Amino acid sequence: MCRLVAGETTLNVVLLLYLFSVFGLSRVSAIKVSTPAELHASKGDTVTLSCTFTSTSRPTSKMSVHWSYRPQTGGAPLLFFQFSSRAFPPLNGQFGGRIQWRGSPARGDVSISLINATLNDNGTYICDVTNPPDVYGSPNSHTVLTVTPKAPTIRFSDVAVLLTFILLPSGLITLFLIGRMFWPKKQRNQSNSYRSPIEVTEGEELVTYPQAANARSATCCELYLLDSEDEDEYYTLKKRHPRNEEYVESQC
Repeated sequence: MCRLVAGETTLNVVLLLYLFSVFGLSRVSAIKVSTPAELHASKGDTVTLSCTFTSTSRPTSKMSVHWSYRPQTGGAPLLFFQFSSRAFPPLNGQFGGRIQWRGSPARGDVSISLINATLNDNGTYICDVTNPPDVYGSPNSHTVLTVTPKAPTIRFSDVAVLLTFILLPSGLITLFLIGRMFWPKKQRNQSNSYRSPIEVTEGEELVTYPQAANARSATCCELYLLDSEDEDEYYTLKKRHPRNEEYVESQC
């Protein structure tokens, strides 16, 4: 009889242990933390480090969140942010003044924002959540952040300055130089086309008559156009001049 009672007691203990292992341990192993595997950003951007969790227990004041950072060069993770009933952002160091709390624990969100990302922020970010009695399972997850230099962009103001101070003056100077290339040629053509009022037309010959050896330069030239009927009067006027004065007759 005693052996029968002892056997039943042992069976009950084994059954209780089995039930506890199935229902009791599953209750404290339900927490799970999730984060993106990779994040990419440009220098100067504001990056949201997303982190969510699921738990069978409702978040209470005992819940806590820890964010750690491990640089690309390796080493131990560096704790830089903590949440326990309220946020405790870093006040100094690499992330001093650049971390903002974006989470809502009641919705299972414990995300943060990294302001003004730099190339030194490249590395692995670890999100760790504890929510007693759920303390087992997958309480943490990590994200690899890659920050690259920002590609140069041309803003409208830059284009306006470029057009105003560089392209517009260059265009005016180019037009001026092109005008100078044609304007002197036109002036030379006009000067070359100018003809003296005294010119020899085609079919005429310019005849030069030598002066008499003993003749002086005449200061005045009198030209008489006389008909044949006035020839006598012409010779009469010619004889009136003193013989000691010499004149140069026009050879017209």
